Amino acid sequence: MFADGLGSDFDSAVENIGKLPQDLFAELCQRVMFYLQHRTPGTDAVYLHQRFHRAGIGLSVSELETVINLISLVFRTTAKNNIPAEELAVRLAGSSNKWSKQAVQVIRHVWSEQGKFLTVEDTIKSTVTAGQLVDLQWKMGMTVSSSSCKSLNCPYVTVTLKVAETAGQITNKSFEMTIPQFQNFFRQFKEMASVLETV
Repeated sequence: MFADGLGSDFDSAVENIGKLPQDLFAELCQRVMFYLQHRTPGTDAVYLHQRFHRAGIGLSVSELETVINLISLVFRTTAKNNIPAEELAVRLAGSSNKWSKQAVQVIRHVWSEQGKFLTVEDTIKSTVTAGQLVDLQWKMGMTVSSSSCKSLNCPYVTVTLKVAETAGQITNKSFEMTIPQFQNFFRQFKEMASVLETV
């Protein structure tokens, strides 16, 4: 039931869950549940990766994203099929012999506490929505040398977008622009704002 949604990544995700301390895994499950309940725009895998790294856990961001996808799949499937917490624990343990008892207990606990607030409609919204802009930051700098600038000390703008992807992970997208490119970018945002005011 749960393995079908991730394919070959299922067993490695379950193994990686077994590497997580119970408290950090519980936090990850809570964050996924909050995303599915639309209480947060996504689950920030980069933040969790840094937090886990400080705790000495050596998972890559992509491995952590697979774990987040698995937990999201488990909660969505459980909501869709209206599975009670005890049956969820039994089904998880039966889906792979790699589940640790602690991980199954954490998922069962989070589901029993928070699952009642998750509806089938929430799970559908979580899988169909487009990416959502969470934050936009910019800073100005000076280029010492570059292939696109003809002279030294050329100003540029770095823009960082924090985006909640459709699967719930929050990713950062950064890009640099020359001042004329940034001015055009700004003009387009002003046009969007004026169009939105007329709606």
